[in-house]
Formats: sequence, C-alpha cells, structure tokens
Amino acid sequence: MNTASGLKSCYRLELRAGSWEWEMQTRTTTQLIEGLRDPANNEAWAGFEARYRAVLIGFARRLDFSADDAEELAQHALAEFAISYRNGRYERGRGRLSSWLIGIARNLASDIRRRRRGEHRAGGESLIAELPAGDAEDEHLSRVWAKERDAAILAEAMGRLRQSARMEEHTMRAFELFVVRGMPAPAVAAECGIDVDSVYVIKNRLIKRLREIVRELTSAYDEGE
Repeated sequence: MNTASGLKSCYRLELRAGSWEWEMQTRTTTQLIEGLRDPANNEAWAGFEARYRAVLIGFARRLDFSADDAEELAQHALAEFAISYRNGRYERGRGRLSSWLIGIARNLASDIRRRRRGEHRAGGESLIAELPAGDAEDEHLSRVWAKERDAAILAEAMGRLRQSARMEEHTMRAFELFVVRGMPAPAVAAECGIDVDSVYVIKNRLIKRLREIVRELTSAYDEGE
C-alpha cells in the first residue's frame, strides 16, 4: 500500500470510529440499558460504560476517595448494575437510573471503607461519615451526582467540538484560550496569528455549536434516566 492510499484508509477508519463514538454518545439511556439485556452486546456495554464511568469516578472523588479507589468503585458499580439489570432486579418504574446507580455506589463506598478501616485515613470515610442520614443524605448525593454528570457532558461536548474543528487547529486553540482559560482577546490573537475580531467571531460560532452539542448529549442522558 502506498503512502497516499494508507493515509486515506486511516482517515476513513478515523471517520468511522468518530461516527460510532458519537452515535453511542447520543443514544438515549433507554437504548443503552435495553442493550445490556444481551450479555454478548459489547457495543451496549461500551456505550453504557463510556457514559457513566467518568460520572462515577467524579462522584467518588467528590466524596474524597483516592483516584485508585474511585476507579475501583466505578468499575464495580458498572458491573453490578449490568448484572442486576440482566437478572431483572432493576425496575425502572420504581426509581430513576441515577438513583439506582447512586445506591450501588453508596453501598460500594461502604465496602471500601470497611476494607480500609484501620489503615491510614480511609478514602471517602471522613466525608461520607459526616453526611446526615436519610433524605438529607440522599439530596446531597443527588446534587453531587448531578454536578459530575454535567461535568461529564461538558467534557464530551468539548471533545466532540475539537473533532469537528480538527482541520482548523488555530480556531480551537483560540476558543480554548479565550473561553476556557480566560486569556484576553488581544493575547489570544497574537498567540494564534489572527486578528482580534476573529477571536470574537470564533467564540460566538463555537459557543453556539458547543451549546447544541451539550443539548444533544443532555437529551440523550435524560431520556430514560
């Protein structure tokens, strides 16, 4: 295979991979969890994992767990949900998916705390122990979950925006410097080799697209959750 045809093949593979990733991101929660009924449906598992792993890790980290313990909690929570769902223990009419996942994560957090008891400051133990019991704790954990879910959606949206702007490196660079990092427009213009007016044009155009992507992803998360 010559260099030109090799590059074309790589580009086609990249497009197919990107299309699959976006399709999984924008599948509704209902579509993803329905697919988990089939143990051999690797795409459904990959999509569900991609959607909720970062949320679960962030959730555990906000509760003061170490990075390793947060990864462990996320992995076990995802596996436990999939097994419970396939065994018919998850009934959507009895509560939201987020509440179910929070409950699994809370139980796993207790298990991790018990294993870490007696070691140097168990990850997550101090903060969770201080949470008020009952409805107040449920509300607190729901707020934590919501913040991490929103953060995961924004991170996915930014990744998708970068893909769509990958042929215009200076455009995405200018957007991130100006909007994300808060660098003054004249400094961004000098950094990216464009004029100041172009910085504002880029900001307005990409902000609009970013909001569209966030809406798409939020709709996908919300439907069935």
